[in-house]
Amino acid sequence: MINRLCLSLILAAVVLLPTSCAGSLFKVKPVVELPPLAGNVKTASAGGVSVRVAPLMSDEESQDLFEANLPLSGILPVRLELAFESGLPVETKRVRFRVRDSEGHEWKFVSPKAAVARILKANEIYAYNPNSRKQFEKEFTAYAIDLNSPLSDTERRHQGFVFFETPKKGPVESPKGLVLVIERLPQPIEIPLN
Repeated sequence: MINRLCLSLILAAVVLLPTSCAGSLFKVKPVVELPPLAGNVKTASAGGVSVRVAPLMSDEESQDLFEANLPLSGILPVRLELAFESGLPVETKRVRFRVRDSEGHEWKFVSPKAAVARILKANEIYAYNPNSRKQFEKEFTAYAIDLNSPLSDTERRHQGFVFFETPKKGPVESPKGLVLVIERLPQPIEIPLN
C-alpha cells in the first residue's frame, strides 16, 4: 500500500513538474505595448535611409520591459528605426552595427539569443526548464529589429532593438561618448548615443 502511494506521488510530481515551470523565465511585456519613438530622438540620413535612435534605456525601463536588468547583465539595448526615404530598395540583411566609447573600446554586437545567455549568466540562473528558456528567447527576440526584408516603397520601416555587450563583459556603468556606427547601408552612418 505504501509503495503504491509513493509511486502515485512520484508519478504526479513527474507529470506536474514540467507544466508548473513551463512559463517564461522572465515576464517580457508584449511587443504591442512598445511606445512609438518620441522625445529626445537622435537622427541621421544617408543614401535614401534615415535612422532614428531612442535615448538609452535606464535600468528601470529595462526592468519594466524585459523584467531583467539588461545594463546590470552587461547588455546595452539600443532602440532604433530604419526608414526608407526614396530611391532603390535598400538591402538590410547585411547591415552591421557597432558601438564604440570615448576611450576607443568596441562594444560587441550580440544576437538576442546571446543576450539572453548573458542575462541568465549574470543572474546566475543555471537550472531551469528548457521550454522556459525558449519562451523567454522567443519573447525577447520579438523586440529585436527585423532586417530580413529590404527597405522599399512597400516596406518603409524596420524598428526594434540591437544589443551590445560591454567590452569587459561587466555591467554597463555610465558609459561616456558612445557612438553607434551602422555599416553596409548605401552610406555608413554614425550617431552619438549620449
